[in-house]
Amino acid sequence: MKRVEILKTYKIFVGGQFPRTESGRYYTVKNPEGKSLANACLCSRKDVRNAVVAARKAQGAWAERSAFNRGQILYRIAEMLEGRKVQFLEELLIQGQSKKEAQREVDLVIERLVYYAGWCDKYNQIISTVNPVSSSHFNFSSCEPMGVVGIIPDQQSRLLGLISLLAPVIAGGNTTVILASADYPLCAVTFAEVVHASDVPSGVVNILTGPLQETAPTLSSHMDVNAIVTSNAEKELNTPLQLAAVDNLKRFFDYQKNWNDANAQGLHFIGDLQEIKTTWHPIEQIGGATSSY
Repeated sequence: MKRVEILKTYKIFVGGQFPRTESGRYYTVKNPEGKSLANACLCSRKDVRNAVVAARKAQGAWAERSAFNRGQILYRIAEMLEGRKVQFLEELLIQGQSKKEAQREVDLVIERLVYYAGWCDKYNQIISTVNPVSSSHFNFSSCEPMGVVGIIPDQQSRLLGLISLLAPVIAGGNTTVILASADYPLCAVTFAEVVHASDVPSGVVNILTGPLQETAPTLSSHMDVNAIVTSNAEKELNTPLQLAAVDNLKRFFDYQKNWNDANAQGLHFIGDLQEIKTTWHPIEQIGGATSSY
């Protein structure tokens, strides 16, 4: 008698844990030929809200980490991913990529993580300024993280599209809620296992799976999410999300990029998710003590 294959169930990643979805639902992930590969959680609106709570709880401490330490942590993620390279290659292959495409994607993912790790302790010096003012003050403009960022990566990308959006967001001190590709979620959840085994604090990265119809509107309209980042999304998806984001004046970015391009990276991906804070400080002492306004 032929043995019945037991499909792996890929769980979601919220608050540093791997719970099953709140609703208990799942769906079957298939390859382009229709073969069943695994079961993945079918997330609900409650899962999105739970992930946002976890991201908000982690955001303050992550933003207060030294820039050098955040760079170390991103580099550690790249190290861990390098050690599990074979597993990612296998998952990319069963999800329809050629061996050459899979090899290139994994290599680019590792290089992109290292690239943004190097920016962590440098971007603030470049984006920040000392502003000329017509009074006896120093005037500084410096970067502060935007907060909780919702990420909806390219839904046709297995891994590279997700990492290309995630790395600059967390490099800049933000925390994230990611809605992974519904058709190709395997690498996203395996990447969550890499994050869990790295030095990333709980709640900094949260990854949900399932079709976007239920989860994306909830994420975009959530009042405790500060920004939404999408990639190569269709207008039918982006327009309602942008309208939902208006209620609490979320920043909204849609990057139309070919992430396989080695140049699809840069300082502006970090800078987009930063708020600029301006501080005034008097040059002279007032009343025997230095004060700021």
